Amino acid sequence: MPEFAQWTLDAIRKEGGSLSWLEEQRFDWTTATSYALKQILSGKTIIIITDDKRKWFEGYVIHSINSVLLERPPVAIISIDSIYPHFNSISGGEMIDMVDDMISQSYKNDYFFWYIGKGDDKRSDIAKRQDNSYIWIFDEEFNNAFPLKSYDSSLDIKLLQLYKLLNSSLNATMFGEVDASS
Repeated sequence: MPEFAQWTLDAIRKEGGSLSWLEEQRFDWTTATSYALKQILSGKTIIIITDDKRKWFEGYVIHSINSVLLERPPVAIISIDSIYPHFNSISGGEMIDMVDDMISQSYKNDYFFWYIGKGDDKRSDIAKRQDNSYIWIFDEEFNNAFPLKSYDSSLDIKLLQLYKLLNSSLNATMFGEVDASS
């Protein structure tokens, strides 16, 4: 069974030139993604959060990750806005702590946040507080996060490409083609 880093490199190269931009960032990708995959495989719920400009992507992920065409076990995923509709109204650490406590009690600490968006957006704060969060962050470096640039004219295309690779990685780990912990 190939290591996840090698499997990822092979998957990137298989896509040809369209994913060549990711080859030099693959170590950031594999570090963040392998941990997220391990959490998914252990049955944790994904709580997806995006900044306002990426709401379209959140909807895309939620509606496509469990497509019947994939023929795999469903993945537990929910939007933070579905859990707490007033999430945009929270401000300050105390309010974030209360929302995080509510989520912890509801999901018995069996969840992780997946944040996609600008690093300076207040919606990122709750995910940044958790060591196990999966973060695709724009215009900022953050520990164990996958960095992107919000001003990249191809950003939307790259998000879709990354999702496609994540989906392929999820299939490969679920069906024993690759070990995400390697």
